Amino acid sequence: MIQFNKFKLVLLVLAVLFCTQFSYAQLTDLGRVEYTYFPQDKSDNTFKRFRAFANYPIMLSEDGYLVFGVEYRNVDLDLGDVLPFNTSDLQDYSSYTGQIGYTNKMKNDWRYALQAEFKLASNFADGIVSDDQIFGGSFYFIKDRTGEEENAPDKPWRLVLGLNYSTTAGRPFPLPFINYYREFRPNWSFGLGVPKSNVKWEFVENHELQAFVTLDGFFANIQDNVIVTNPDGSQDVANNVSMTTLLSGLGYSWEFIDHFEFYLYFGHTIINNIRLEDDDNNEIFTINDKNNFYGRTGIKCKL
Repeated sequence: MIQFNKFKLVLLVLAVLFCTQFSYAQLTDLGRVEYTYFPQDKSDNTFKRFRAFANYPIMLSEDGYLVFGVEYRNVDLDLGDVLPFNTSDLQDYSSYTGQIGYTNKMKNDWRYALQAEFKLASNFADGIVSDDQIFGGSFYFIKDRTGEEENAPDKPWRLVLGLNYSTTAGRPFPLPFINYYREFRPNWSFGLGVPKSNVKWEFVENHELQAFVTLDGFFANIQDNVIVTNPDGSQDVANNVSMTTLLSGLGYSWEFIDHFEFYLYFGHTIINNIRLEDDDNNEIFTINDKNNFYGRTGIKCKL
């Protein structure tokens, strides 16, 4: 049987493995169901997203684990503004992701982890086509000093260093990833990194508040493409839809049953860009770039 602390560390690695370009699972999450709402300021457009994922580790040796994960996302991009292209097939997108990872222990409290990912992301107007496919991979080193071992530091900390590559990034090289976590006072902790940095305070047992800055977004193929008519009369072909958002805000979480947590985040965007792109990830048309309110809520299962 897997000991609790060791199992928690494995799920930490699992969370690192299954981070994506714009999302980072809360540490030790086994599963999550989540809803996100972005009303678009000075616009009749809205962005709504439903997300669910589950992760499952399998013990292969004393310190080696194989990790499987699946995720589903549905994005409702309600385009109410008058736009210079046909929006009939541009308002509903889905993604289906499968991941497999492996992690094992190294010396001096270090652990390595590697992961491969396959995703289908599209409006699926004509079934599944080759352009719907997205591939990715990651490699990480993790040093975790947050356990309950005898030599644990007075102020527990964790460092994650890695590289992440995805065919959605539009770059022929992997992107660096770094995250540092530290508990600096009783009931207080902070995390620094990309895509999320935050400060947390457990003001009552099982109740936490946090202030955060984070990246969010989505990417999907547009089947049949879209012809965009420019103001000068010229036309461009859009192959993908993409959203990049940098936002800040406050969050609340409540562990209402052992290992089950309700959370609510709200705030305002600092950067908000929903756009159409060509095959080379060049921007063809900006659907919305006004900053606006943001809300996200859900339930997760964790250790």
